Amino acid sequence: MAGSPDSKQWNTVDKDLNKISQVEYATAYISRPLVAPGVALAFMVMAGLAAALLFGTTPVNMVVIAAAVIGAYMAINIGANDVANNMGPAVGANALSMGGAIAIAAIFESAGALVAGGDVVSTISKGIIDPASVAETRAFIWAMMAALLSAALWINLATWVGAPVSTTHSVVGGVMGAGIAAAGLGAVNWPTMGAIAASWVISPVLGGVIAAAFLALIKSRILYQEDKIAAARRWVPILVAIMAGAFAAYLALKGLKKILPITMQSALLIGLALGLMTYVVTRPLIARKSRGMENRNKSVKVLFAMPLVLSAALLSFAHGANDVANAVGPLAAIVHASDLGGVASQVSIPAWVMVIGAFGISFGLFLFGPKLIRMVGGQITKLNPMRAYCVALSAAITVIVASWLGLPVSSTHIAVGAVFGVGFFREWHMARRRRVLNNARPDPMRIAPEERRRRKLVRRSHFLTIIAAWVITVPAAALMSSVIFVLLNSLIR
Repeated sequence: MAGSPDSKQWNTVDKDLNKISQVEYATAYISRPLVAPGVALAFMVMAGLAAALLFGTTPVNMVVIAAAVIGAYMAINIGANDVANNMGPAVGANALSMGGAIAIAAIFESAGALVAGGDVVSTISKGIIDPASVAETRAFIWAMMAALLSAALWINLATWVGAPVSTTHSVVGGVMGAGIAAAGLGAVNWPTMGAIAASWVISPVLGGVIAAAFLALIKSRILYQEDKIAAARRWVPILVAIMAGAFAAYLALKGLKKILPITMQSALLIGLALGLMTYVVTRPLIARKSRGMENRNKSVKVLFAMPLVLSAALLSFAHGANDVANAVGPLAAIVHASDLGGVASQVSIPAWVMVIGAFGISFGLFLFGPKLIRMVGGQITKLNPMRAYCVALSAAITVIVASWLGLPVSSTHIAVGAVFGVGFFREWHMARRRRVLNNARPDPMRIAPEERRRRKLVRRSHFLTIIAAWVITVPAAALMSSVIFVLLNSLIR
């Protein structure tokens, strides 16, 4: 019966169960933001345990264990921040889903670090300080520890703010600050620091100009042609061949140093050979794929999707091979100094250190990377496969040009600069077309200043935030590093 004691009892039980379910849902919702930090903390603990198993837990080796934990923290932050530059354009152009981008980046970043990662790395990060000025082993270890921790903290802060910054510049700033705190201003190689400061301007501007130039080429030679598909059949194989050649040279210069000694000339020859081969293979494929396509821009965009995915994978491989070694360099220096009791200008990176770097990047990318990927790929300016292709190609070509000129550049600055270059070119091109149309009209249309600002294709707030983060990366990391070094040197004796 509906009103029986048993039915009332079951109604009460159902209400209680519903309340318990609501509490469980609320608990799950509240704890969700804590899952990623928890997994990251677990990985850092595992890195420390691995170092303890390898070296033991004597007081001397506790320094190495602590450094391994900080190195894992640094690698997680690289994955959260730096890798967005490689995957953001492909995700923003809808050529890759977020899950697909994370999977590809994790695989190729780890492969680059483990297969072609730097066998030997400068412990003082490209000659920023003189090893002789920090000859005491204990001071050197604290300096490298401070550099590693300050760089990781700065990258973590930048990720939280939503600014893609340079991992290499963060390490450089950390090493410089610790070196100044340990041995004074005379320990710093100021000409090298001047070249790095120049790269803050040169690399993003060069990346932006090259990306804008390729976008202008695509617009004039393909999109504004009467028969877009015929123009695409002619130009897309050439553009894909340029991309293949550029990436072949890029990977030869940046990713294969451990396997083969590569000069600039041999890298360019490798790029030329692979570019010609790619053109021969790609031309019939593009002709077949474009058969029956409608004569509109949307059809042309489809032809750039697969090259864009490949470029994102290759950028990740090269980034893993090059930047991971720089990031874990201070950890390798600490291991070397603790093991042998001396300071060296160059050391070999142990395999377990590279494993921490490779897997830490994958964890950081999976746990925290989507925020920066979305920002680089869609919040600075709107990207499609053609624009994103120009960004990826610009990154490879700019690194080659910079290597030829002997300039220290940041892959982060180049990629983000290329995104800005594409956006600002679109603004200039749209304004130019509007002027032409207005001049052709007897009564030209006037646009209010407020409406003109609203139509800007690059978000100025992101532009200013990122530029500010780039400018203060080295000083901020240096200041934090010097403070951490003083604290470590005074508290732990």
